Amino acid sequence: MSTIFYGGLITPTSLTAYRALPRALLAVSRETGNIEWVEDDVPADELQDVLARHGLVSEGVDIVELKLGEFLMPGFIDTHIHASQVPNIGSGQQHELLDWLSEVTFPMEARFADPTFAKRAYTAIIKRTIDYGSTTCCYYGTLHSQGTKILADVIHNYGQRAFVGKCNMDRNSPDYYIEPSPEASIAATRDIIAHIRSLPPAQGTIEPLVRPILTPRFAISCTSELLSELGKLASSDPSLAIQTHISENESEVVFTKQLFPAPSLPSPPRGETLKGKTHDTTYAGVYDAFGLLRENTILAHAVHLEEAEVDIIKARRAGVSHCPTSNFNLRSGCARIGMLLDRGVKVGLGTDVSGGFSPSILTAVQHASMASKVVAMRASSPPPHTQFTDRQLPVPTLLYLATLGGAEVCDLQSRIGSLAPGKAFDALVVSIRSDAGNPAVWGADLDEELGVRGSGGEPGDEGGRGKTDVEELEGLLERFLFCGDDRNVRRVYVQGKLIGGKEFKA
Repeated sequence: MSTIFYGGLITPTSLTAYRALPRALLAVSRETGNIEWVEDDVPADELQDVLARHGLVSEGVDIVELKLGEFLMPGFIDTHIHASQVPNIGSGQQHELLDWLSEVTFPMEARFADPTFAKRAYTAIIKRTIDYGSTTCCYYGTLHSQGTKILADVIHNYGQRAFVGKCNMDRNSPDYYIEPSPEASIAATRDIIAHIRSLPPAQGTIEPLVRPILTPRFAISCTSELLSELGKLASSDPSLAIQTHISENESEVVFTKQLFPAPSLPSPPRGETLKGKTHDTTYAGVYDAFGLLRENTILAHAVHLEEAEVDIIKARRAGVSHCPTSNFNLRSGCARIGMLLDRGVKVGLGTDVSGGFSPSILTAVQHASMASKVVAMRASSPPPHTQFTDRQLPVPTLLYLATLGGAEVCDLQSRIGSLAPGKAFDALVVSIRSDAGNPAVWGADLDEELGVRGSGGEPGDEGGRGKTDVEELEGLLERFLFCGDDRNVRRVYVQGKLIGGKEFKA
C-alpha cells in the first residue's frame, strides 16, 4: 500500500539548483517509509490515468492533496545542537564562548545528572526540534551516561532521526562537571554506544533511526590520553560517526595550540602528511593526529580556519556544520562558507542551541544568508574563477545547506536530504497561507484573492506578476526560508511516519 502526495514539491539537486514542481505526484510505501516513485508534472485531469499506470485505483489509494500555497520539501537537518542547552535559550547574551560555557552552560548541563530532570526536559526539547521541521539532528548530550541514554530513548520514542553522543571531557571543566579519567570516559562512551545500538530499527526497515556518535566536546576539554583512546575506538569502528567543535573563537584556538604543542602530537594514524609537510599545531591538525578526522566527522563552526586546516579537512572528507546564529550571538565571527564550498568541503547548517538562540534551521538559513553578505561586504572583490567565495549565498545554496548538504555532512546523502525514489520519506508539508497564523508571511491565498498571483488575465490586465506556476512556487520557498517559522511547518514526516508539525495530533 502507498500514500500518494499530490501538489507542489521542492527538492534540491545541487548547490546551485533545485526542482520546483507545482503538480508533482509522489508515492510513499506504508511498509518501508521509502519513496517509491515521483511523477514530475501531472495535470489534475490526468491524475487517475497516472495512478492507473502505476497499478493504483483511486478508491483504494490514500491521496493527500496539497492546498494552494502548500508544498512538500525535504526535512531540515540540524548538524549541530546541544539538547541539554535548550533550557538556556536567550540567556548569557553578554558573554563570548569560554565565559559563556563557565557562567551559563556548564551549570545547566550539570543538572542532567538527575534522571527525572533529564526525562522531563528532553521530552519537551525533542518535541520542539521536530515541530520546527528538523527531521534529523546531531545531538550533544552531557557527560552523564544515564542522561544521554534517556535522550536517545526520548528521540527514539518520538520517531526522529538522530545522532546522539555523550560528551567526553576530562579537563578544563569545573569540578562539579568533569569526568574522573580517560578510562572512565571511554567506558561510559562504550556503554552509550551499546545502548543506542540496542534500540529497535524503524518500522518496516532494518536501518536505525537513532545512531551513536563519538563526541569529544572540543580539544580543550580532552587530554591527549582521552583523544588517543577515542581515536582507537574510532579506528576499530569505521561506521561510528564523530562530532566536535573547531576554531569557533579566537581565544579557543590560541588555548588549543598551547595545550597541544607540535612536538607532543602523535603522527597521523595513516602516516600521511599533506603537501609534503608535517603537522604544525593547528586545531584540525590536533584532531587529525589522533585519527578523528574522516568522512563521517562533523566539525562545528570553522570560523577561524587556517589554510592548512582547510587542506586537512578536505583531504579527510570531513564536514563542517555552519552555525551562524551562534557565531553572531557569541561574537565569534563569520565563517567563510563560500570559500569552503569552492574548495569542495561538505557544509551543512546547525542551530548550535543555546549559543544559537533558536532551535529552528530557518533561523540558521536567514543568518547564513546575512553572514555571507557580511563576508562579501568585507571583501574587496570575489577572487576570480570562484563561484561562492566572498559572495552572498543564493537561495538554492541555502536550501541545499539546510537539507542535502546536511545529509552529506552526516554521511547519509544516499538516504535523506532530497525527495527522490529509493530515499526515506523524511519530509515537511509547508504552508504559505494566511491561515497558518504567521503574520510575517504573506499568504498565497491572499495573492489569489487580490488577483496578483500568476500571469494575470486578459491582455492589458496588470493584476498578475507575470510569473509561471514554477516561479510562483519558487517564490513561496523564498518566503518560507526568510519569513517562516514553526507555524508554517504543518506536518513532519520521518521514514514515512507523521511525527510532528502544527497539524499533528499525538
